[in-house]
Amino acid sequence: MSDYANPLTEEKTELKRSLGFVDATLLVSGSMIGSGIFIVSADMSRNVGSAGWLLLLWVLTGVITVTAALSYGELAGMMPKAGGQFVYIQRAYGSLLGFVYGWTVFAVIQTGTIAAVAVAFTKFTAVFIPALNPENILFSIGSFPIKASALFAIGSVVLLTWINSQGIQSGKLIQNVFTSAKLLALLGLIVVGIGVGSKTGTLSANFQNAWAATQTTADGSVVSLGGMALLLALGVSMIGSLFSADSWNNVTFIAGEIRNPRRNIPLSLFVGTLMVTTIYVLANIAYLSLLPLQGSPNAADVVGRGIQFASYDRVATASVSLIFGDVAVAIMAVLIMVSTFGCNNGLILSGARLYYAMAKEGLFLKTASQLNKNSVPGIALWLQCGWASILCLSGTYGDLLDYCTFTSLVFYIITIGGLFLLRRKEPNAERPYKAFGYPLVPALYIVAGVTICLILLKEKTFNTGMGLLIAGLGVPIYFMTSRGRKN
Repeated sequence: MSDYANPLTEEKTELKRSLGFVDATLLVSGSMIGSGIFIVSADMSRNVGSAGWLLLLWVLTGVITVTAALSYGELAGMMPKAGGQFVYIQRAYGSLLGFVYGWTVFAVIQTGTIAAVAVAFTKFTAVFIPALNPENILFSIGSFPIKASALFAIGSVVLLTWINSQGIQSGKLIQNVFTSAKLLALLGLIVVGIGVGSKTGTLSANFQNAWAATQTTADGSVVSLGGMALLLALGVSMIGSLFSADSWNNVTFIAGEIRNPRRNIPLSLFVGTLMVTTIYVLANIAYLSLLPLQGSPNAADVVGRGIQFASYDRVATASVSLIFGDVAVAIMAVLIMVSTFGCNNGLILSGARLYYAMAKEGLFLKTASQLNKNSVPGIALWLQCGWASILCLSGTYGDLLDYCTFTSLVFYIITIGGLFLLRRKEPNAERPYKAFGYPLVPALYIVAGVTICLILLKEKTFNTGMGLLIAGLGVPIYFMTSRGRKN
């Protein structure tokens, strides 16, 4: 244990504030942009069936995300400490709910996302290394297959964990380089896509019946939508865009390493989420400029399949193929590899700081509160790595991620509710930044979030119920471990 500082020596257990505003902003945007923007528009377009509703969903997602980020800015300014959202919830509601949030993040929200992103990275690496295709089973333990793809995904998680264990500067370098690369690549594809597509008339054709909402089944059958059916379809569809825009809150986890956090965290939250929102909307305009929204699952070419039935839902690849031809598969594979690798770096870097903060409060394994010789929470990093690797290997991460996308939204609502609670409980607390449009803007977020949650509870009862169950398991765990904390 010689690599770790003495936890009783205060000056050696404090995180170093070495990240600036640009670093924080790139962490916000880099953690948000993974593989979702390249894929989820296909499923969304099948659910709503029109260009107008598709773009409106992405705009609404952006408004909801930026609104939440503006509200978090006040909390970040009040509590510029490592752990971020965990700290906000604990201060507003107490240790029990703070623990339940942290438990859910460790059990699946953060680790499940890391596993899923690692598998997406592996999936597109397989374009160049066919041995990584999921059909390649290396050996079996009993009836459980061990696939080359799962081991490669685990290897990528281990590599990024090791890099981040070498110090905040190592993680910062990976984050800044990969995030900058994917932002520039996405902007290039948007400019080229809209430029080429504007000459074809495809965009105007897609908007001829912009608000004629329909739902298209897997076999191509079309059903018109209206009234409550349309509202439900919109709510279910937003799970894809909300997931693509998630993880913006990760910057709050590393508040203990950001210089001038009372200014830089609120500002990076706003700039980062606004930047990604703009890119997501423009990317979908580029898709609509190149491909017809509606299509047939049996069509022989990418134009006939449209956005709705792009092969394997790879809308971005289908769009780029109209510009670059067969080489588009390789271009998009590289871009998504860069995107997912950089995304996972941000998730791994920030997640460990939350468990570190919990451990400092006696709400996680005590050893996770230790910093290694490089002044980063090394044990927390490797604990996170171990569980994320198991999720990669088990193959259950996809279901767990679905369950907790809903739960993540619930905790966003709870956290913003804490903003109102703290205004009443601590009216004289220092607030360097006050939430934009308070109380109306935060209240609108809560109303929108609750509405989406109710729709998901109705339409995806099993998955949302499992998400609540996983979170709920934190309650008995909290009380079962309370005796050890008192001692």
